[in-house]
Amino acid sequence: MQQDQQGDDTPVTGGPTTGGGRRPERRRRLLIGALALLLVAGGGGAAYWAGLFSDIGDPVSFGKIQESAAAEDIRPEVLMPTGPKAGFSRTSRLPDGTQIAVTTLTGAKSGFTGDVWVWVPKEYDEPQYAKSAFPVLISLPGGRGYPKNYWGTGPGLGLQQAVIDGVREGTSLPFILVMPVINADAKNHFDGSDIPGQPKMGTWMADDVPDFAKANFRTFTSRDGWAFMGSSSGGFGAFKHVLKYPERFKAVIASGVDFVPDSPLWKGNRQAMDENNPEKLAEKLIRTGGPDVYINFQIGTKESGRAQAEKFMKQYGKGPVHTRLQVIQDGEHNGKSYVRGMREGSLAWISKVLRAPTPEPAVG
Repeated sequence: MQQDQQGDDTPVTGGPTTGGGRRPERRRRLLIGALALLLVAGGGGAAYWAGLFSDIGDPVSFGKIQESAAAEDIRPEVLMPTGPKAGFSRTSRLPDGTQIAVTTLTGAKSGFTGDVWVWVPKEYDEPQYAKSAFPVLISLPGGRGYPKNYWGTGPGLGLQQAVIDGVREGTSLPFILVMPVINADAKNHFDGSDIPGQPKMGTWMADDVPDFAKANFRTFTSRDGWAFMGSSSGGFGAFKHVLKYPERFKAVIASGVDFVPDSPLWKGNRQAMDENNPEKLAEKLIRTGGPDVYINFQIGTKESGRAQAEKFMKQYGKGPVHTRLQVIQDGEHNGKSYVRGMREGSLAWISKVLRAPTPEPAVG
């Protein structure tokens, strides 16, 4: 399993100080001066964005207008939130006012307890979309994938902003991003699967996380509104889930991905491994004739894996298995490169595959 070097969860620390602590004091004076200039130049709003008046950790409520929709007004393709509602805490704000929040979920089917981060586009709370479902993009990290999901804890990677910009430019749907942890601890990787004798991380991502999204948000009743994206080990999990459950999920953006399960925890359990092997799953899907799934690989020119992706596409990209390759020039094995690939084509591609929210027609 490749190590995804996303780099945004690592704190930056300074070197040792000398001279009786003068350097920390100097840094403190510089910080105060910089904040003072920020207040003068940008006013209270700029100071807010600098974190002077931070509301991080405060409770968050999504979907303030959705309860107003009467039962007879609900469209057949829309699943209104089933409940129970989760309690969210704010972790980040973006410049357009949208926010990332986190909650702790205990999966009813897997029994696993882990954190899930959520970002909701501003369109979700606009009155014209009050009766519309929104597509869900379950976003999986690489690396340890526990206790954090860097797509949720590292907004600087740009995933949320890429969706915001794409919506404004007409190239992306306004996805709800649901960002769970993918592993049960920081020591092992579980291949996004129910490995015998281990926590059921496959059930967590394929059942419990979607059920959580349905409980809290207006979602589509069909698979046309459900997709995965992921990088490295998370890309494997995302890729594998779409092939394993094509009746639930329609598409995936899989970046820097492995193509076969390789966790040491399998301990040679061949049958269970085959049940979670994308190659075996693609063979089965082709043999049974569908339903159609859509796979977008992303590979940077400065990482390995392109030959494997092209081999998979040549061997299995037929019948109901539709494949595409986004090559990222000078791209490396990290989240920022993969977001750039999404901006350069993959977001537009998946937005054409999935169903868009439908606004109410303007009155008058």
